[in-house]
Order: sequence, then structure tokens, then C-alpha cells
Amino acid sequence: MGSQRMRALGAAFPRTLPVMAGYLFLGLAWGIVLREKGFGAEWALLISAAVYAGSMQFAMLGLMTAPFSPVTTVMMTLLVNARHLFYGLTMLEPYGKVKRGKPYLIFSLTDETFSLVCGAPIPRDVTAEDYYLAVSALDQLYWVAGSVAGALLGQILPWDLTGIDFAMTALFTVIVVEQWEAADKSGLPWLQAHLPALAGFLLTLVSLLLVGSERFLLLSMGLMLGCFYMQYRRERGRVA
Repeated sequence: MGSQRMRALGAAFPRTLPVMAGYLFLGLAWGIVLREKGFGAEWALLISAAVYAGSMQFAMLGLMTAPFSPVTTVMMTLLVNARHLFYGLTMLEPYGKVKRGKPYLIFSLTDETFSLVCGAPIPRDVTAEDYYLAVSALDQLYWVAGSVAGALLGQILPWDLTGIDFAMTALFTVIVVEQWEAADKSGLPWLQAHLPALAGFLLTLVSLLLVGSERFLLLSMGLMLGCFYMQYRRERGRVA
């Protein structure tokens, strides 16, 4: 049993190297900002181990230092992580066959982990269960390590770190650009291919104008979720 798990780790590690590069840097940035907010490395370890949601952890930084608002916290968490509901459905069948570690696999299914366990073939000499667990554990290890390192380095770095919290915004900007370019190559009509991105931009702008910069996030994400769900139902009706 131990040798099987080691083979799974050996097979998963090379495939998780791109995730390691991203998670270590983003975790480092998050840990540094957390330290600037007045929280130590023990908080970085606890939050990254128990929450483990990169974009939500960046959003938490403001919530942790603001007056406590349970409704805002719950709604923001739900909307920021709502995408997990959709790609989690894809893993119902593969994870349904797992006999060991299923709760952890569900907890640790991030965007990057999903891309590795869903998009790549499983090596022949390891079981699917061991491979899923190895990828999930390695990815979380990278994030926790980066977070703790950032919180520790935040105490000793001698230069001004203003703006480092822009790292998550920069990441999502790159993702949007890549998706836009991929849509150009999809073969669909231009408007149909870019409709999700255009809808997200316009709904965000409308929300910003309606409620201002401090409250637009929840409204815009709620509108986008509703809009995409209606589109999903429409497309599903056409297929049926």
C-alpha cells in the first residue's frame, strides 16, 4: 500500500509543477499581505489549511479587519466559490468510485486541481484514487507552504510591499486574456464566443454604477451567476 502511494506521488509531482510555481508565488503574496494586516504565520497556516481558497482568502483580508458582517461574509464566500458547484459536478462519477479520502478530495478541489485530475490521463501504474489524493495533497501543500513563507518573510523584508496584493488581480487578468484568445479560436460567431466575458464586464460595470465601489462585488457576481444559469437552462432546453 505504501509503495502504491509513493508511485502516485511520483507520478503526480511532475504534473503539479506548474501549479507549484503559481501557488508558491500567490501564497507568498497572500502571506505577506496577511502579515501586513497584523496576523502571524500561525494564522497563515490555519487559514490556508482549513479554508484553502485562493481568491476567497484574498477577499478575506478585508473582511478580517472590517466590522463583522455574517451576511456579507457568507454571501461573498458563496458567490466567489460558486464556480466550484459547476466543475464539481464533472467529478461526481470519478470521485463517486473513490473509497478512501472522498471528503478531502471534495474539500481540496480547486480550479488547478480540477484541471489536473480531469484533463490528464491517469498513469497506468497507479490507481485513480491514489492519483487524485496525491495531486490534491501536493497542490494544497504548495499553497500552505507559500502562505506560511510569505507571513514569515513579511516580518523581515526591508522594502515597501505596497501593491503586492494586486497579484490575484493580475492572475485573473491573465486568465481572462487567455480565455478571450481561446474563444477567438473556438470557431463560434464572435458575439457567441465572447458573450460570457462581455456579460461579466457589463454586469460588473452596471453594479459599480448602481451601488458604488464598496458594494458592487456581491451584486455583480449574483447577476452573473443568474445570467449564466439562465443561459445554461436555455442551452440545455435546446439539446433536449
